[in-house]
Amino acid sequence: MKAVRTDRELECPGIDAGLRARGVELVTLPDGIPEADLMQAVADADLLLMCYTPITARVIEAAPRLNGIVKYGVGVDAIDIPAAMRRGIPVVNVPDYAEETVPEGAFALMIALAKRLPSITAAVSRDGWIWPEQRWLGRDMSGATLGLVGCGKIGRSMARMAGQGFHARVLGFDPGVDVATMRTAGIEKVEDLHVMLRACDFVSLHCVLNDRTRGLIGEAELACLKPSAIIVNVSRGALIDEAALVEAIISGRVGGAGLDVYSVEPLAKSGHPMSALFGRDNVILFPHLTFFTQGAMRRLEDDTLARCFEILEGRPVTVRSFDPRLRAQTSGVSFG
Repeated sequence: MKAVRTDRELECPGIDAGLRARGVELVTLPDGIPEADLMQAVADADLLLMCYTPITARVIEAAPRLNGIVKYGVGVDAIDIPAAMRRGIPVVNVPDYAEETVPEGAFALMIALAKRLPSITAAVSRDGWIWPEQRWLGRDMSGATLGLVGCGKIGRSMARMAGQGFHARVLGFDPGVDVATMRTAGIEKVEDLHVMLRACDFVSLHCVLNDRTRGLIGEAELACLKPSAIIVNVSRGALIDEAALVEAIISGRVGGAGLDVYSVEPLAKSGHPMSALFGRDNVILFPHLTFFTQGAMRRLEDDTLARCFEILEGRPVTVRSFDPRLRAQTSGVSFG
């Protein structure tokens, strides 16, 4: 059997070794591979693994032997799931591997900006020492208000860290999560996004990208924020109108941003929609690595291999995600 894994820049030695140990011919392809080249590579593939590379209807149609598509990660917006369903090809992701890891990363970005770590460490590296002048004055999390856009498992983990750990007030906007569930997680549910944003000192995004959430944080939403507010995004870049965010940061209408995801990846110091934010001491640009820890990668590799083996052995593949796009599948899947 043959498997194709895209995005080989994300090193997954456990996945690669596990497949080869089962006698699978494995081809790894780079990020940004042209669609035509990917179509050629999957023409005789039984299994396709992807992380970032778009899996279009044309790619799926070019793979007559394909028995399954495994996203070794969470978000599935880059896969044409309806096209796969038309062919009866199951699509599965690995939703649970970073439920604590990613919110830890989000919190690290938030606390680093609150304490002005980027600007202070840069100044100390340059000058050897600084004195407690007003420009270095940090902020407390205790008593501050954090607003969560999206209150699923990752959002609720973030709420626990900020609320129980640092005694922040935590508000939440998520039409799909009820008041009782939020209350149990220490979150005050707010029905109106704009109302919540006006109250926040910090905002952290933890929702999936779909037609309803694309551009959810736009010019009008950014205008609701306090000029001192800090926004963190570790979910999907396209949740934010990035041009509006860049303008708000540069103009001083938003206090800062900690970003790990972008609508166009990889990030670049020039020619990218976010290039103007490089070098600003109130912005942290992280290269989509909040998930990348030893523990998370071990869980990711183990779960990915388990899903691959189910597909290669002709068994129904276990879908643990509650994403409705994956739950709509009726062929070759079982729901865990």
